[in-house]
Amino acid sequence: MSSPTKKVFYDGHMFQVWRDVYEPAEDSFLFAENLTVHEGEHVLDMGTGCGILGIIAAEKASWVVAIDINPYAVRCAKENAKLNGVVDKMFFIQGDLFTPLKAGEKFDLILFNAPYLPSEPLEGGTWIERAWAGGADGRAVIDRFLCVFPEHLKAGGRVLLMQSTHANVNKTLQTLEDEGFKARVVAKRDLPFFETVVLIEAK
Repeated sequence: MSSPTKKVFYDGHMFQVWRDVYEPAEDSFLFAENLTVHEGEHVLDMGTGCGILGIIAAEKASWVVAIDINPYAVRCAKENAKLNGVVDKMFFIQGDLFTPLKAGEKFDLILFNAPYLPSEPLEGGTWIERAWAGGADGRAVIDRFLCVFPEHLKAGGRVLLMQSTHANVNKTLQTLEDEGFKARVVAKRDLPFFETVVLIEAK
């Protein structure tokens, strides 16, 4: 069984990061800095990792559903929710994207720090690699998410999606517009290796 290996601190919160679980990095912190949750909202934290975004959201949300394909991440996030005093407002589910949800289950806000880096065919075989491996063009998981999330978003709801310029941000914006959403980049941060991480809002 995995166990805590690191501690990460952000804005008065402490998160234990287990082995085989994605450690919050620049993309996570940029997302958290630009995360606005309204009182009473129902939130879906897709790809929760150690739970950083879902736990922050739970402070104002009515409740948060946190999903991750990585079983170690699900357990890690639940422990972090206990540490940060919000476990009674969160539900933790192991599964692939939206497959664990009931048909018609809808949310006011959906969060997703997606696996967005282009990867080789053999990458993505370990739990930790699944947190970032996005297939040949970085869009394998993003495109699956974009196809399904409208079924789980309430009228007037919002989506916040983090991705990299290595995974064609314009294609994401166009796909969202084609689905009838107003989409815009609300934050971005330049990283090494000619990469920029971008937070997209759609509503």
